[in-house]
Amino acid sequence: MDKIKLDILGLSSSQSQSGSFALVLGETHGKRRLPIIIGMFEAQAIAIEIEKIIPNRPMTHDLFKSFAQSFNFEVEEILISDLKEGVFFAKIVCSNGIKQIDVDARPSDAIAIGLRFNVPIYTYETVLSEAGIVLTDESEEEEAEPAKETVKKSKPESEPLKDLTNDKLNKLLEDALAKEDYEKAAKIRDEMNRRN
Repeated sequence: MDKIKLDILGLSSSQSQSGSFALVLGETHGKRRLPIIIGMFEAQAIAIEIEKIIPNRPMTHDLFKSFAQSFNFEVEEILISDLKEGVFFAKIVCSNGIKQIDVDARPSDAIAIGLRFNVPIYTYETVLSEAGIVLTDESEEEEAEPAKETVKKSKPESEPLKDLTNDKLNKLLEDALAKEDYEKAAKIRDEMNRRN
């Protein structure tokens, strides 16, 4: 079966299931989208890697990478392999240079691991034709102009980040990482990068 390459297009909170997120994959050379509902922790693991945030301690998917590399296994690709009764199945395709092994996984975990190994994500035509959404010109316009979301802040920032010194930003970044507030850490990191 021919494989179709997918790219990660976005990650947003799911409108249909509270506490869940929609991971949207799109075919590299086409207009179809493959939305997959994933849990909050898996969404966080994917977002952390996309944003290149380094947590203080290794997360589970980082541990998998260290473990695999310790035994000279590399991940070659991620394959969204099947869809049964509305549930997606994935495989992490690994190799030690001699032997190839397919490890069964949830797509969210497989993608979080694949991002850490910087490998491509694929699926089959059967999966994409069954669960894919074809973009029309109308939905492309909507995608180009996404709806504004209201974000609730737990507490207002005492000072805008742009008004803080580099030392203060470093301290805030350390605190955010210690509290595992990766959204705040990403904002602080963006402000630090903007200054460099």
